[in-house]
Amino acid sequence: MSGNLEHRTAELSAALSGLSPEQALAYLANEFEGKIICSSSFSWEDQVISHMILSQKLPIKIFTLDTGRLFSETYYVWSRTNEMYSTNIEAYYPNASLIEEFVTAKGPNSFYDSVENRKSCCYIRKVEPLQRALKGNELWITGLRAEHSPERGDLPQIEFDHTNNIIKFHPLLHWSTDDLRAVINQNGIPYNTLHDKGFVSIGCQPCTRAIMPGDDFRAGRWWWEDKTSKECGLHAHS
Repeated sequence: MSGNLEHRTAELSAALSGLSPEQALAYLANEFEGKIICSSSFSWEDQVISHMILSQKLPIKIFTLDTGRLFSETYYVWSRTNEMYSTNIEAYYPNASLIEEFVTAKGPNSFYDSVENRKSCCYIRKVEPLQRALKGNELWITGLRAEHSPERGDLPQIEFDHTNNIIKFHPLLHWSTDDLRAVINQNGIPYNTLHDKGFVSIGCQPCTRAIMPGDDFRAGRWWWEDKTSKECGLHAHS
């Protein structure tokens, strides 16, 4: 199955060429009906993608990873999105036994102590639930953008994820933050108000802080670590 999916990546890239994000999402929803999924952290980009899916009533399941350490503002956007679009975004949670064992052994804030602890926490709270969410699906829609980091600047808009054996599509890869703000304002899309307070990349509350103008996009995530470990493993490449 994975070989067939990887082979389709080039075909899909050609088919999507020249299409708007809305058109591309509609095309993929038809091609992968029942096996297409979209992840959301309720960020600017994820909210815009969700609006494109929900306003067109596309048969694409939207899910989120509730790590148990999210900001209250994030939960508000989640609730407001469900209300506005009459939908139910699906939640995936950490495995209870794994998180209980980890917190008991290491403590609730052990991610500050070492990169190893932080990555273990990310794996339990985010990566393992993601693997469960993606299971049985063939195409994963993400909100990755080239602005996020230098490493993401060279990403193709559609690619094969060998780690998760799934095709990934990044509809807003080349959009700017100003592009996102314009669409959000024009359509009254709910968004996380922490963005107005200098929070750019918003994850778990203990691991996220506001950044200063001119700072790197990821400077507010795991700021106590060096720059070589600024990923959580959700979008690892093999």
